[in-house]
Order: sequence, then C-alpha cells, then structure tokens
Amino acid sequence: MSLSMPLIVTPYAAVLGLLGAALTVNVIVNRVKGKVVAGDGGVAALTQAIRAHCNFTEQAPIGLILIFVAEAAGASAMAVNILGALLVISRLAAAYTLSKTLENTRLRVLGGGLGIVTLAAASIVALLALVGVG
Repeated sequence: MSLSMPLIVTPYAAVLGLLGAALTVNVIVNRVKGKVVAGDGGVAALTQAIRAHCNFTEQAPIGLILIFVAEAAGASAMAVNILGALLVISRLAAAYTLSKTLENTRLRVLGGGLGIVTLAAASIVALLALVGVG
C-alpha cells in the first residue's frame, strides 16, 4: 500500500473543511446576535445553528476518515470520488436544511439518509480494498 500525492480525497476534505468553518461562524454570529454565551439561550436561530454544526461534526469526520482509509487501502479512484461526492452532498443538504428548520423536510431526510449510506458504503469499500477487491 502506497499513497501518492495529491490524494483523491483532498478536495472533498477541503470543501467539507470550508463548510465546517462556515457552520462554526454561523454559530458564533447567532451567539452574538442572541447575546448567548453558553447553550442556546432559548434562541431558535441559535438552536438551529448549533444543531447544523453538531450534525456536521457527527458525520463529516468519520466519513472522511473512512474514505481516506479506503483510498489508502487501494480503493478505485471512481469509488473514492463517488464516496467523496456523496459525503459532500449529504452534508450540504443537512447543513442547509438544519440551518433553515428543525422539521423533517425531504432535503433533511435525504441528507441524513445519504450520510448513513455513505458511511456504510465507505466502510464496505475500505474492507473490500483491504482484501484486494476494489
């Protein structure tokens, strides 16, 4: 197993890093607007911002780790690109909807479901690559 640079996963990690930074800034802005130092202070917009940020931090890091591991284990470039794109799409969908509403909208369900499918698929691809399939 050898890694060549640049890694295929790099642009997906960079896009997700920017999304994570944007979600962090959104929490800070809503804290300042609501004059809330800790927790959500009962401010609905801050609650949504926190939930969007938390959802991102619950899903994106493990997804990137799994995709990186799959790539390092020898998964095909196509598999890595598909997984990276799915992870980005799922996190963008979830971030957008959670920033707008805490209701179960179709886009939120899509983002959440696609995120779970991506984590499972990345795990399977990594395992298959490890044994030389993929």
